[in-house]
Amino acid sequence: MKIYTKKGDSGSTSLIGGTRVPKHHLRIEAYGTVDELNSFLGLLSTQAPAQAYSATLKSIQDKLFTIGSHLAMEEGGNMKLPTLIAADVEELERSIDAQEAKLPELRNFILPGGHPANAYAHVARCVCRRAERAAVRIHEEAPMDPILLQYLNRLSDWLFVFARTMTKDTATEEVAWAPRA
Repeated sequence: MKIYTKKGDSGSTSLIGGTRVPKHHLRIEAYGTVDELNSFLGLLSTQAPAQAYSATLKSIQDKLFTIGSHLAMEEGGNMKLPTLIAADVEELERSIDAQEAKLPELRNFILPGGHPANAYAHVARCVCRRAERAAVRIHEEAPMDPILLQYLNRLSDWLFVFARTMTKDTATEEVAWAPRA
């Protein structure tokens, strides 16, 4: 199979189901953002401290492919797609709780950075929030399984806590935001 088809040369692409839409269509933006998030997680997984969490990161990446497939489905499409379940969201929650139990209490806003693994996790968190906003816009027009939105919402929380874990694991100091008075 060739990687290029030339069908998109005019600025359109196909959703799952065959409907052609402009490449700026909200569904394309949404699943493209999920793909961007997945790529950042791949980059994050290459960082020495994050490599210890590679199985968790790979599991999240797998679930992002599932979410992307739902976002790429044309409205009213009936193709059988992989699914997420409540246990997937609960798995993130358990991981958040386990990580937070090992972290100092958060008393103020913190600035991203200090170590590349922390910074990549924060970038991924921001991209996750953007993906969630796009998915919510789609959901308002064409309701989708709410578990997809829940997963993205919880994942951004997980990425915030994971960034803090990367700070702890690299013995880097968290930098508190000190607003000007």
